[in-house]
Amino acid sequence: MGHRSRMPSEPHTTGRSEADFLNQVQEYAENVPIDVDLGSVRWTVSHRAKRRAGSCRYDRDSGNVTIRLAWDAYQRHGWGEITDVIRHELVHAWEFQQFGESGHGERFRNKADEIDAPRHCSPFSEPRLRLVCTDEDCNWSADRFRASVTVTEPNTRRCGVCGARYRVEHVATGRSWRTTTGYEQAREAIGEEW
Repeated sequence: MGHRSRMPSEPHTTGRSEADFLNQVQEYAENVPIDVDLGSVRWTVSHRAKRRAGSCRYDRDSGNVTIRLAWDAYQRHGWGEITDVIRHELVHAWEFQQFGESGHGERFRNKADEIDAPRHCSPFSEPRLRLVCTDEDCNWSADRFRASVTVTEPNTRRCGVCGARYRVEHVATGRSWRTTTGYEQAREAIGEEW
């Protein structure tokens, strides 16, 4: 189905201003065949996003939708991948505008298929941390991008599959811990590499 060909031009990834990028995004969105009131959609750029290339927020009171696109994802992966993210987030906007809620269920999947949008967008950065089950018969693991409670207090949580305890690994250094004290010691030892 490929909607990329509908774009007037394929922009270059580097050297573009955010304003130019957002103008191109809005122009692209106008050509995606989905029933979204684009007048109620605000497009923004995120410099803080580390994992998700896009997000869609809905204000129930005003009915407005804000779609935020990660600048780093655009810089790293280019326009082609961002168009996938735009279509994905437009499906969320459609669901919010039509139903007041959005997820990744069957309704989302059906609409995403109609406009050739991915059901899930790939993370655009490597995880900083990984949770790993300590039960040798369980292969559960989960990537993390920031130091949430799950990372800082692993002794209060359990494996998502078997219920055993897990350890947290700092991917870049290989250091690991299973307690809050272990996290604090690892964080201090890792220092600038954190």
